[in-house]
Amino acid sequence: MKLYSTVIGISLLAACHTAAPEQQQVAVPPVIAQLNPMVLIPGGEYEMGADDNTGMPDEYPRHAVKIDSFWIDEHEVTNAEFRAFVKATGYITTAERPISKEEYMRSLPPGSPEPDSSMLLPGSLVFTPTDHAVDLNNVGQWWRFELGADWQHPEGPGSDINGKDQFPVIHVSWEDAQAYAKWAGKRLPTEAEWEFAARGNLKGQPFPWGTELPQVGKAKANIWSGHFPYENTESDGFYNIAPVKSFAANGYKLYDMSGNVWEWTADWYASNYYNEVQPGAANPGGPDTPYDPADPNSPKRVIRGGSFMCSDEYCRGYRVSARMKTTPESGLSNLGFRCARSVR
Repeated sequence: MKLYSTVIGISLLAACHTAAPEQQQVAVPPVIAQLNPMVLIPGGEYEMGADDNTGMPDEYPRHAVKIDSFWIDEHEVTNAEFRAFVKATGYITTAERPISKEEYMRSLPPGSPEPDSSMLLPGSLVFTPTDHAVDLNNVGQWWRFELGADWQHPEGPGSDINGKDQFPVIHVSWEDAQAYAKWAGKRLPTEAEWEFAARGNLKGQPFPWGTELPQVGKAKANIWSGHFPYENTESDGFYNIAPVKSFAANGYKLYDMSGNVWEWTADWYASNYYNEVQPGAANPGGPDTPYDPADPNSPKRVIRGGSFMCSDEYCRGYRVSARMKTTPESGLSNLGFRCARSVR
């Protein structure tokens, strides 16, 4: 089905409670191992959550977490990698499939009007910058649902990804990311693993590189420079998505753990989860029951890392502790993923 949710939780289609597939004991396809080598993250303990008082409420309380060693992709999964998966399997992504009226209506409050038939056609949400200042509480002013938008046509039917093999794949749902990971013999990282890797072996620092703001000195991440969503000065060299590895790696030699595109994790999202997890928990896998008080009828998965749309004015998601969420069916023009693998 297509996307009906933004990264801040506006959702019209509820998630299905589908368990994550088990990790497959298969070799990583040679093309994937070549295009995106994995990095071994040594196990350890760290303080998960906001390191100061600038975080959002769901980033507290800070709590100790123990993580076993694991592997994680060096960079976000690219168009070239995803194309190899589709070519090998014939997989059709969520954004490329129509949905039924019944599926759509199940997520709406009783008595809601039936959708226009066009809303049941394949498509996805595309970022559309404005030419003037807008109310930043109204995300609908810079998102549009575009029929025919998908990973191969990121702006709609007239667009393509020619020459963009090294750009992160976008418009992929959680289901799509899971399917790719299973094919590649990998899995999605847990939220705790993702943050541990993003910190790059630094302690108590807000960014993968330390304390300096992303655009101070040499640009350290692909985020929004200027006034969102109508003026981007491109001081980091990019208006939209950047090719992977365009910025320096963190201490674990991982790229784009801040900015560029949001990344799916394996975990359900619950706003109060940090209050429930036991301090010192080993390899926590998120809550059993998802809950977003701003949109309680739509279960969501955690996404991490921020995107090219993040700025101090809107969405400081490029901080290592920042949490965001969206429905598993969602595909966005600023949402991708990277994979992990357990150490056997």
